[in-house]
Amino acid sequence: MPDIIGLVLWPIKWVVELILVAFHWLFTQIGLDPAAGLTWVLSIVGLTVVVRAALIPIFVRQIKNQRRMLEIAPQLKKIQDKYKGKKDQFSREAMSRETMELYKKTGTNPLSSCLPLLLQMPVFFALFQVLNGAQSGKAGVGPLNEVLAQQFGNATLFGVAPLHQSFQGAMNAHPPQVAVMIIAAVMVVLMTGSQFLTQLQIVSKNMSPETKASPQFKQQRILLYLLPFVFLFSGFAFPLGVMFYWLTSNLWTMGQQFLVIRNMPTPGSDAAKAREARLAKKGKLVQPDGATVLTVEEQPKKQPTQRVQPVSKSRAKKQAGK
Repeated sequence: MPDIIGLVLWPIKWVVELILVAFHWLFTQIGLDPAAGLTWVLSIVGLTVVVRAALIPIFVRQIKNQRRMLEIAPQLKKIQDKYKGKKDQFSREAMSRETMELYKKTGTNPLSSCLPLLLQMPVFFALFQVLNGAQSGKAGVGPLNEVLAQQFGNATLFGVAPLHQSFQGAMNAHPPQVAVMIIAAVMVVLMTGSQFLTQLQIVSKNMSPETKASPQFKQQRILLYLLPFVFLFSGFAFPLGVMFYWLTSNLWTMGQQFLVIRNMPTPGSDAAKAREARLAKKGKLVQPDGATVLTVEEQPKKQPTQRVQPVSKSRAKKQAGK
């Protein structure tokens, strides 16, 4: 039976290796030790930045789709109220059909909010496999040759923490690798905290009163406190190298979300009101939808009208005589 997952991840692993090796070459050229753990950690950070930058157009599309979902929320509620209490198959099919027609008509997709995360998962698992293969000195499927794979597999951070080691593996080692456990624990706390803060700023600042009154908001509040525990326990099983990718990605998401909430907030949310107050303080005009228009200084100034001096009768006769 063919390895379907391996076939799907093969091209992604090739690209991951290409970007990883390119950054490793760059940092080596500026004088860093090619076998040092810091060099490989910086290469992983560079890989993360490239991946997240490539996903910016998809993230923008996600924001626009979320806005459209908010706009059609009243229409969705009408459809749900129309079939409320009707549990027969015909009513369920009719409700589903009308909902899908509304999505198609307005160009919305309820799954697009998960698209950036779904696209990152193959990269995450590809890096995991690359790191696991490098641990045994095995060459990768692309530019990561045997020499680089051995360097990557044997790289240690600060000379004491192998990048291929996880908290769980360090705890079961004989003797236990305390340095790895400390670094991994700190990274898990940072990853969990950044994930929590990212979701918190969305829930607390970037939701309209209508959304906060919906049942979906209550579910999101539950996930706000539940997801960190999932990351908290699962993070201990991943190697340090993969955790650096995860942490960098979380920090990118937190910063990106902050900029979006500050500059493109959801209309009617607390963030939108704060933005309007900032713009008003700076003397900028704001449209009802939150879009910025010309400042007072930038608006075209009216040209002063020239005042026509009245001509006396004697002067008019002189001008006529000429």
